[in-house]
Amino acid sequence: MEVHFTPEQEGELSEIASHAGMSAEGLVKDTVLRLLQEKARIRASVREGIAQANKGEFIEEEEMDARLEQMLRS
Repeated sequence: MEVHFTPEQEGELSEIASHAGMSAEGLVKDTVLRLLQEKARIRASVREGIAQANKGEFIEEEEMDARLEQMLRS
């Protein structure tokens, strides 16, 4: 697979990679892999939440509001 960047984007990638002590190619690969891992984690969490809701394992809106309010006060 090939990915093409503008010269400005390549310069920015090179600068960021240099500060991170890696090559621009390594930075792009690492970033894409992290993005894919995060996407998979989010999808798994959503599937888990749907499964819990389907089993009736959820809290009522009032309880959620109270929990959020408590969190914001902390």
